Amino acid sequence: MKLAKYIACICEGTAESAIIDILLDNKLLIFSREEMLEEKVIRCREGKKFETRYLRKGFNDKLSVIRILDSRRENFRLSKAYENKVDVINVITAPEIEMLVIFNEDKYTDFKKSQKKPSDYCKQNLRMSQVKSYDFVKGYFANPDVLVQAIKKYSEISKVRKEEYTLLDLLK
Repeated sequence: MKLAKYIACICEGTAESAIIDILLDNKLLIFSREEMLEEKVIRCREGKKFETRYLRKGFNDKLSVIRILDSRRENFRLSKAYENKVDVINVITAPEIEMLVIFNEDKYTDFKKSQKKPSDYCKQNLRMSQVKSYDFVKGYFANPDVLVQAIKKYSEISKVRKEEYTLLDLLK
């Protein structure tokens, strides 16, 4: 994956933001905070709003927009004026980012039998009611090595489509 000089990292939810912050803070990603717009994760998911808020500042160099999301159907449309200046990279965490917790707990087989959504499984079966909260995820994956191992385990069983990226692709 080739990244531009400037990077915008957009996360779908707070759990994704916490995971990216942990990886950034521990220098485990192929990019750093210093390369990011405003040096932080952005929570602006709509292309037009992103364009208005960030792109109208006038960048001379190309910009890579890394979108961390679980939906393959979510579109990120920019106007024609920015099509050639912005490289959009979708990092898919389907079905949900909570799969990292399930793998870390070594509960994948039980999860599959349950036929529940990952977040519901974590809340109901693992009794982790705050599994989607930023603070819970930051605390749960306080040891970045545990997070990296969960990402690696998850990527082993993930069905990655051609032209798609996963969190593993963002690791150094």
